[in-house]
Amino acid sequence: MTVVDNAIYVDGRRTVVPASLEHTFEELRACAADGHSFGWIGLLRPSEQEVKAVAREFELHPLAVEDTVTAHQRPKLERYGDQLFVVLRPARYVDPVEVVEIGEVHLFVGPEFVVTVRHAAEPDLGVVRRRLEADPGLLAHGPFAVLYAVLDKVVDDYAPVLDGLQVDIDEIEVQVFGGDPGVSKRIYTLSREVIEFQRAVEPLVAVLSELREQLEERAGEADLELRRALRDVVDHATRVMERIEAFRQLLINILTVNAALVGQRQNEVMTELTQAGYDQNEQLKRISSWAAILFAPTLIASIYGMNFDVMPELHWTLGYPFAVLLMVLLGLGLYAAFKRRGWL
Repeated sequence: MTVVDNAIYVDGRRTVVPASLEHTFEELRACAADGHSFGWIGLLRPSEQEVKAVAREFELHPLAVEDTVTAHQRPKLERYGDQLFVVLRPARYVDPVEVVEIGEVHLFVGPEFVVTVRHAAEPDLGVVRRRLEADPGLLAHGPFAVLYAVLDKVVDDYAPVLDGLQVDIDEIEVQVFGGDPGVSKRIYTLSREVIEFQRAVEPLVAVLSELREQLEERAGEADLELRRALRDVVDHATRVMERIEAFRQLLINILTVNAALVGQRQNEVMTELTQAGYDQNEQLKRISSWAAILFAPTLIASIYGMNFDVMPELHWTLGYPFAVLLMVLLGLGLYAAFKRRGWL
């Protein structure tokens, strides 16, 4: 059954609890002329047939009915004669997966009725109903009091979402400066959630402003308290928008800083690799220099170490000292040459 709650209120007090929608319609028709009563029907994920049944009874505008059936609407307020159609986007933050779940609530507000249609389990409008029933003075304002209370609930529920986003952004800042390689993906994902949240909240400010104008038109002394309460909701919604915009800018800045830090770390790694290559090259120069210095005497010694009888200076008395001197001079010459080039 999609009817979550269904009651008729007289002077702000719950007087009749009809057993069915048909009974509600009968009771409302019976007391429609007194001006002190209204019905509040709460629906959760109603079928198209149930929505159209309510629409026929209260003569709801077809465009508003179509929006309710199809859902997925942005926050808005539309006026059809003496009826208002309001779309709200409540939100809750699922911290373990860092996702902002956006719900949808539609309200049809008429002189003697208010119909709330929820397309998600949240928010729990039972809390709103109990709050109003505990304050008959406020509920005596009629359907507009219900609209105000639902708006207040939706806006108040944005606060835990903002707090959850703030905690995650603080954690991201720690990750960025800690060099966590997986933080870029988390920044992007959270940025998308903040943008979706902003899309759900941003039009609400215009909705509240238009609703204030609607109440100003009534301009009754009895509605003064309601207008003041609504002004408080407007202030809260404005602060919510300011914090969301601040979160967006902060995440953009964090992403920029993270990119700069990643680039800096990459440059440091490249510098270290370049320095390592330079050091290896210097070592290679030294090794090559000493190899060349040792190679020259080794070449002479290996030639004269061959077992051939006919070789220059082989039978010369000074041949051996000459060969040794030649090896020393070649080694010293190569050493001086490599030293001058900075290889040694």
